[in-house]
Amino acid sequence: MTDATTAGRNASQNGHGELPPDALSGDAGQGPGSGGLPGRLVRALAGLVQTRIPPADLDDRDPDYIRENLPGLWLLASLWFRAEVRGLANIPEDGPVLLVGNHSGGNLTPDTGVFTLAFSAYFGVERPFFQLAHNLVLSMPGLSFLRKFGTVAASPKNAKTALESGAALLVYPGGDHEVHRPIWERHRVDFDGRKGWIRLALEQGVPIVPIVSIGGQETSLFLSRGDRLAKLLMLDKALRLKVLPVSLALPWGLNVGDFMGHVPLPAKIVVECLAPIDLRAEFGPEPDLDLVYAEVVARMQAALDGLASERRLPLVG
Repeated sequence: MTDATTAGRNASQNGHGELPPDALSGDAGQGPGSGGLPGRLVRALAGLVQTRIPPADLDDRDPDYIRENLPGLWLLASLWFRAEVRGLANIPEDGPVLLVGNHSGGNLTPDTGVFTLAFSAYFGVERPFFQLAHNLVLSMPGLSFLRKFGTVAASPKNAKTALESGAALLVYPGGDHEVHRPIWERHRVDFDGRKGWIRLALEQGVPIVPIVSIGGQETSLFLSRGDRLAKLLMLDKALRLKVLPVSLALPWGLNVGDFMGHVPLPAKIVVECLAPIDLRAEFGPEPDLDLVYAEVVARMQAALDGLASERRLPLVG
């Protein structure tokens, strides 16, 4: 991306890593509202947020910074979340790979942090590894350090650039639809029918490794995605936010939007990497996207059900 406006226009519509269909087609959509005070306020908010977002640059990832901070952060994750990551050997040892995960925990997604630390410890900080995130996450106060760990704004350009550079790339197709799902759906993989990740893997000719995690949705009490509220406030047009979640979280009590983040409860987080999938080898030279989607999600759901069966109590694990 060349400037903050482009960054905002190409941002993921779902918040945490899926590629917006209109960005792939070249149709960036229309601006929020047509007039009046509400429309002007929303446009002002969109402009304010976008000016806070620095241009995405893969060179922002800093192996030395990761090396220096990895031991302390992994210790913190181990103590607070009792983090456990399984199956890292299923990820190819080198070369580009698309890591496709389910997503939990609100804007401060602890499952992403746990997996990023584990990946860096297992493969070494020199192996290029990037994670797609919504521009709003990167613009939140105190989270600029994420860019040093390889977090970049979700856009087709950044995704393709990362894979073409030979990097491992982590995406969350469910985005904010999944990450803010109600607590009673915490054991459900919900990509909301989004298939951009399949097209990306086929275009780039890279394998997919499904990543399944559990526990993140227990770090706060998520009550509602707030789909209708986001639409009412025109956030879908202004900021590409389809939800305005409502939760009970520390230290706010009632937490609407989760824009300022929250203190996550110390739920046990377990992440499991499944076997890699070569789409054309398994589904033929011209894979049917619906078939691939159904099969991959089914495998991930089965793995998540397995992790859930091991869990004795929420939070406790």
